[in-house]
Amino acid sequence: MTFSRLKLKLKLIYRNLNVRKSKMKRLIEYLDREYKKRTPRSHSMFERAAKVMIRGGSHTLRLWKPYPFFPVSAHGATVTDLDGSTYLDYWQGHYANLLGHNPEVIRQELEPYLAAGSLHTGFENSVQIELAEKILTALGQPGLKIRFTTSGTLAATYAIMLAMGYTGRHYILKIGGGWHGSSPYLLKGVKFHPGRGFNQVDSAGLPPELARHIIVTRFNDQEQLEKTFKRYGSKLAAFILEPFIGVGGFLFCSPEYLKLARKLADDYGVVLIFDEIISGFRFCPSGLQKLYGVRPDLSLFGKLIGGGQAVAAVAGRAKIMSGCETAGARGRHVNFEGGTFSAHEEYMRAGLAMLNYLTSQGKEIYPRLGQLATRLRQGIEQAFAAEGLKVVCTGRAQTAIAGSSFFMVNFPQKDNISYSSPEDVWDPARSDVFLREEALKLALLINGVHVVHGGGCLSTAHTEQDIDRTIEAYRQAASIFRRFL
Repeated sequence: MTFSRLKLKLKLIYRNLNVRKSKMKRLIEYLDREYKKRTPRSHSMFERAAKVMIRGGSHTLRLWKPYPFFPVSAHGATVTDLDGSTYLDYWQGHYANLLGHNPEVIRQELEPYLAAGSLHTGFENSVQIELAEKILTALGQPGLKIRFTTSGTLAATYAIMLAMGYTGRHYILKIGGGWHGSSPYLLKGVKFHPGRGFNQVDSAGLPPELARHIIVTRFNDQEQLEKTFKRYGSKLAAFILEPFIGVGGFLFCSPEYLKLARKLADDYGVVLIFDEIISGFRFCPSGLQKLYGVRPDLSLFGKLIGGGQAVAAVAGRAKIMSGCETAGARGRHVNFEGGTFSAHEEYMRAGLAMLNYLTSQGKEIYPRLGQLATRLRQGIEQAFAAEGLKVVCTGRAQTAIAGSSFFMVNFPQKDNISYSSPEDVWDPARSDVFLREEALKLALLINGVHVVHGGGCLSTAHTEQDIDRTIEAYRQAASIFRRFL
């Protein structure tokens, strides 16, 4: 190619980029106006919040642009805001509300207890024993122990501490695109950075030596995993991964990848940790590990095991969990104290009610959720195709899984994107991340649907009619996009 032709080609590329940027700006301006018409009281409330809180709130993902709506009630599949607008909700308490918002089965369990007085006492209670027994029985692996805490971040932090205490090593292996809360041991390889991928520290305030001890490997890449273990295996304390990666794109690990992870962990004496904060009890009344037939050394649970309350847990092999003892595993004590509100009786009761219900009704619940989500994913793709736009929904179940209640909408920048890794989902050269994360969010809100990352999860409260309404909302969003883009 001659220099003049190259110059002309670059000029055309820049012109197209500027045109695209101008169109996107007009789209967002339109969506902002329509959203503000719908939510004036929430706008006022947010202005008040911004005066006293950083960015106007306490959880970044809840603070979308231009501002979040403020709910006054939530029941089943819907939430209603200050202005009286009702939204079909697919965020469902950060994916914790499998039975929908404020389900009757949980309220029936808690109401007599709350009436009798449920303020925190700081003493042990017998209900935590029942919940512990319920979780360990569901896992179906003899010899496990469990300890409760109050958040997924704490569970991940304690699990890493247990692994390092048990092995005496201080390197951690994780998946690029994997999110395990704000644990300082794992704040690397979370966000995609153009030119560097997921191999970068994602937070200030971490000692440089800590960041160097976090090793990142590629999701479902068996060859790279073997090479990484060969290089770092003797230094690794733990390999932590999500069998179903959440923020990374609603993607399932392949059975072969998990089996290889188990083998390599055994070969090198590494503690294998499954983060099942999202996947635990979401696909069956147990951990996803049971469906795969691959057992980790430690498991993290949260969300569903609390029935809408602040509950998380670390469960695993007794000889590793014994690090919590005063003497500690191999003489190394890990200060896993749980927290002031750990195993609070109200939380334990809610969690037990949730798991008892899922166990007794699971044969009906999980297939139905899978069927509804399949129809929703297909309907969304067809709705956009009808407007001449291509989207690809992730969240589909794989061979080891009967059905999946998750869906995420992606806008491919190229025709051959496979959507098999977090790179496919978060690299702006492969997917239009801005369109999914910001424009689609607002386009759906003005049509009465609330999602996160372009989608979310279904609850048992969602109906066939809700699916129809949701598909229509996505069709309306597609129509808006076609008009502006």
